[in-house]
Amino acid sequence: MKGTQATSTARAEETVDAGYEGFTEEERGAMKDRAKELKAATRRGPRAKADAEGEVLAKIAEMPEADRALAERVHALVKAHAPELAPKTWYGMPAYARDGKVVCFFQSAHKFKSRYAMLGFSDQARLDEGTMWPTYFALLPELSDADDARIAALIRQAAG
Repeated sequence: MKGTQATSTARAEETVDAGYEGFTEEERGAMKDRAKELKAATRRGPRAKADAEGEVLAKIAEMPEADRALAERVHALVKAHAPELAPKTWYGMPAYARDGKVVCFFQSAHKFKSRYAMLGFSDQARLDEGTMWPTYFALLPELSDADDARIAALIRQAAG
Protein backbone atom coordinates (compact mmCIF):
# COMPACT_ATOMS: atom_id res chain seq x y z
CA MET A 1 0.00 0.00 0.00
CA LYS A 2 2.76 2.45 0.90
CA GLY A 3 4.59 1.75 -2.38
CA THR A 4 1.40 2.33 -4.40
CA GLN A 5 0.63 5.54 -2.52
CA ALA A 6 4.17 6.86 -3.02
CA THR A 7 4.04 6.02 -6.74
CA SER A 8 0.68 7.74 -7.28
CA THR A 9 1.88 10.79 -5.34
CA ALA A 10 5.02 10.97 -7.48
CA ARG A 11 2.92 10.69 -10.66
CA ALA A 12 0.58 13.44 -9.45
CA GLU A 13 3.54 15.71 -8.75
CA GLU A 14 4.98 15.01 -12.20
CA THR A 15 1.63 15.87 -13.81
CA VAL A 16 1.38 19.13 -11.87
CA ASP A 17 5.00 20.03 -12.61
CA ALA A 18 4.61 19.26 -16.32
CA GLY A 19 1.43 21.36 -16.71
CA TYR A 20 2.14 24.30 -14.43
CA GLU A 21 4.89 26.70 -15.27
CA GLY A 22 4.05 29.30 -12.62
CA PHE A 23 3.67 32.99 -13.21
CA THR A 24 5.32 34.46 -16.25
CA GLU A 25 8.04 37.07 -15.88
CA GLU A 26 5.51 39.68 -17.02
CA GLU A 27 2.94 38.58 -14.44
CA ARG A 28 5.55 38.69 -11.66
CA GLY A 29 6.54 42.18 -12.83
CA ALA A 30 2.91 43.32 -12.72
CA MET A 31 2.55 41.97 -9.18
CA LYS A 32 5.70 43.86 -8.12
CA ASP A 33 4.27 47.01 -9.70
CA ARG A 34 1.04 46.53 -7.73
CA ALA A 35 2.95 46.12 -4.46
CA LYS A 36 4.81 49.40 -5.15
CA GLU A 37 1.51 51.13 -5.95
CA LEU A 38 -0.05 50.00 -2.68
CA LYS A 39 3.01 51.13 -0.72
CA ALA A 40 3.02 54.52 -2.42
CA ALA A 41 -0.72 54.99 -1.83
CA THR A 42 -0.28 54.63 1.93
CA ARG A 43 2.39 57.37 1.92
CA ARG A 44 0.37 59.90 -0.10
CA GLY A 45 -1.49 62.80 1.38
CA PRO A 46 -3.60 65.52 -0.24
CA ARG A 47 -1.48 65.59 -3.41
CA ALA A 48 -2.51 62.01 -4.25
CA LYS A 49 -4.67 62.85 -7.30
CA ALA A 50 -1.99 64.93 -9.05
CA ASP A 51 0.66 62.31 -8.24
CA ALA A 52 -1.57 59.51 -9.58
CA GLU A 53 -2.19 61.23 -12.91
CA GLY A 54 1.53 61.96 -13.24
CA GLU A 55 2.27 58.28 -12.61
CA VAL A 56 -0.25 57.25 -15.28
CA LEU A 57 1.29 59.65 -17.79
CA ALA A 58 4.78 58.37 -16.90
CA LYS A 59 3.66 54.74 -17.48
CA ILE A 60 2.18 55.75 -20.82
CA ALA A 61 5.40 57.54 -21.79
CA GLU A 62 7.40 54.34 -21.09
CA MET A 63 5.38 52.31 -23.62
CA PRO A 64 6.54 51.51 -27.16
CA GLU A 65 5.12 53.91 -29.77
CA ALA A 66 2.09 51.84 -30.90
CA ASP A 67 0.93 51.14 -27.33
CA ARG A 68 1.72 54.69 -26.23
CA ALA A 69 -0.47 56.16 -28.98
CA LEU A 70 -3.38 53.90 -28.00
CA ALA A 71 -2.94 54.58 -24.27
CA GLU A 72 -2.87 58.34 -24.92
CA ARG A 73 -6.12 58.04 -26.90
CA VAL A 74 -7.80 56.04 -24.15
CA HIS A 75 -6.55 58.50 -21.51
CA ALA A 76 -7.92 61.45 -23.49
CA LEU A 77 -11.26 59.69 -24.03
CA VAL A 78 -11.62 58.90 -20.32
CA LYS A 79 -10.78 62.49 -19.32
CA ALA A 80 -13.25 63.89 -21.87
CA HIS A 81 -16.14 61.47 -21.35
CA ALA A 82 -15.80 60.35 -17.72
CA PRO A 83 -13.89 63.08 -15.86
CA GLU A 84 -15.25 61.72 -12.58
CA LEU A 85 -12.96 58.67 -12.96
CA ALA A 86 -9.62 59.24 -11.27
CA PRO A 87 -6.48 58.11 -13.09
CA LYS A 88 -4.23 55.71 -11.21
CA THR A 89 -1.81 52.92 -11.95
CA TRP A 90 -2.97 49.37 -11.42
CA TYR A 91 -0.52 46.49 -11.80
CA GLY A 92 1.70 48.98 -13.62
CA MET A 93 -1.01 49.85 -16.15
CA PRO A 94 -3.00 53.06 -16.65
CA ALA A 95 -6.35 52.68 -14.93
CA TYR A 96 -9.33 54.84 -14.00
CA ALA A 97 -11.21 54.51 -10.73
CA ARG A 98 -14.40 55.58 -9.00
CA ASP A 99 -14.14 55.89 -5.21
CA GLY A 100 -10.73 54.20 -5.32
CA LYS A 101 -11.99 51.12 -7.20
CA VAL A 102 -10.78 50.49 -10.76
CA VAL A 103 -13.52 50.77 -13.38
CA CYS A 104 -11.44 50.47 -16.55
CA PHE A 105 -7.81 50.06 -17.57
CA PHE A 106 -5.47 49.94 -20.54
CA GLN A 107 -3.21 46.92 -20.98
CA SER A 108 -0.20 47.36 -23.23
CA ALA A 109 0.44 44.63 -25.79
CA HIS A 110 4.15 44.93 -25.11
CA LYS A 111 3.82 44.45 -21.33
CA PHE A 112 2.39 40.94 -21.65
CA LYS A 113 3.86 40.10 -25.07
CA SER A 114 0.38 39.96 -26.54
CA ARG A 115 -0.52 40.57 -30.17
CA TYR A 116 -2.85 43.45 -29.24
CA ALA A 117 -3.42 46.01 -26.50
CA MET A 118 -6.61 45.79 -24.48
CA LEU A 119 -9.17 48.06 -22.91
CA GLY A 120 -10.52 46.23 -19.88
CA PHE A 121 -13.40 46.82 -17.49
CA SER A 122 -13.65 45.56 -13.92
CA ASP A 123 -16.76 44.39 -12.14
CA GLN A 124 -17.14 48.02 -10.95
CA ALA A 125 -17.99 49.07 -14.52
CA ARG A 126 -21.67 49.54 -15.15
CA LEU A 127 -21.73 47.58 -18.39
CA ASP A 128 -24.20 44.90 -17.28
CA GLU A 129 -26.42 43.90 -20.15
CA GLY A 130 -28.61 40.82 -19.86
CA THR A 131 -26.82 37.72 -18.62
CA MET A 132 -23.55 38.14 -20.52
CA TRP A 133 -21.37 41.05 -21.74
CA PRO A 134 -17.75 41.64 -22.78
CA THR A 135 -15.26 43.05 -20.29
CA TYR A 136 -12.14 43.21 -22.51
CA PHE A 137 -11.75 44.75 -25.93
CA ALA A 138 -8.76 44.21 -28.22
CA LEU A 139 -7.34 47.46 -29.56
CA LEU A 140 -5.31 47.68 -32.73
CA PRO A 141 -3.26 50.77 -33.66
CA GLU A 142 -5.54 51.48 -36.64
CA LEU A 143 -8.52 52.67 -34.55
CA SER A 144 -10.96 54.84 -36.48
CA ASP A 145 -13.10 57.78 -35.37
CA ALA A 146 -16.01 55.32 -35.12
CA ASP A 147 -13.90 53.16 -32.79
CA ASP A 148 -13.14 56.23 -30.65
CA ALA A 149 -16.88 56.94 -30.46
CA ARG A 150 -17.59 53.34 -29.39
CA ILE A 151 -14.83 53.47 -26.74
CA ALA A 152 -16.20 56.82 -25.47
CA ALA A 153 -19.70 55.32 -25.19
CA LEU A 154 -18.36 52.30 -23.28
CA ILE A 155 -16.40 54.54 -20.92
CA ARG A 156 -19.44 56.76 -20.26
CA GLN A 157 -21.59 53.70 -19.59
CA ALA A 158 -18.94 52.09 -17.37
CA ALA A 159 -18.60 55.26 -15.31
CA GLY A 160 -22.40 55.30 -15.05
